[in-house]
Amino acid sequence: MFCRVFWTVSALVYGSLVGCELGAPPATPKPRTLGASVPESRRAFPVVELLGQFDPAEHPDFVRIAAPFASKPCMYLRREAAEAFASMAAAAQRDGVALRVLSATRTFAHQKVIWERKWRERAAAMPDPVARARSILEYSSMPGVSRHHWGTDVDLNALENSDFEPGGRHEKVYRWLQQHAHQFGFCQPYTSARATGYREEKWHWSYRPLSGPMLRQYAAQVSDSLLTGFLGAEVAMSLQVIKHYALEVDTSCQ
Repeated sequence: MFCRVFWTVSALVYGSLVGCELGAPPATPKPRTLGASVPESRRAFPVVELLGQFDPAEHPDFVRIAAPFASKPCMYLRREAAEAFASMAAAAQRDGVALRVLSATRTFAHQKVIWERKWRERAAAMPDPVARARSILEYSSMPGVSRHHWGTDVDLNALENSDFEPGGRHEKVYRWLQQHAHQFGFCQPYTSARATGYREEKWHWSYRPLSGPMLRQYAAQVSDSLLTGFLGAEVAMSLQVIKHYALEVDTSCQ
């Protein structure tokens, strides 16, 4: 049993390095020496990392997610989060539940592509920039605000809440996560139990031992005035995006 679990964890964290998406460098995870650095949960994270302005393929604390739990090549997580997810996915697999990562670390540049595509698509129907931003912010973050920048969060299996509700194709997945994810350090940041912010996302799960400290550092170091360099950035301050979106998460993930 130990060998099978170890192989599963190793397959996720150090899996095949071929077949990556165009533009992603074929980097091998950098080795680390035990005890040679401060645990990630106790580190001071630089603002550029909190804002997603770095390349996870070149970062020594990030590793690539591989099959069978990755839906596509070249997705990364912080090493500690990846190892915790591997353990969780292996446990779920033993219970007949398949966890499949659809999205993991997203850089500022990646999020900018997503945001600006929606910004342009909705321009004709929503000429008012504040209304347009609010519409996009129902499910998509502004660049610099996404928790996916941190390498601690994953989107799993599907991107529609109905898929995880009773009768949905991933009802069993969501029920398993609700019962067991906390045992591996994972929480659902966007639930219905919040006053403001993004709509509920049953597919989005966060590794709290790292994302909790990062959220607190984000609150202390990042302001709306730092959100620049993308279409619609000028409305960030009037919407108080940091307060109402970045910091408005379920208490289990704070």
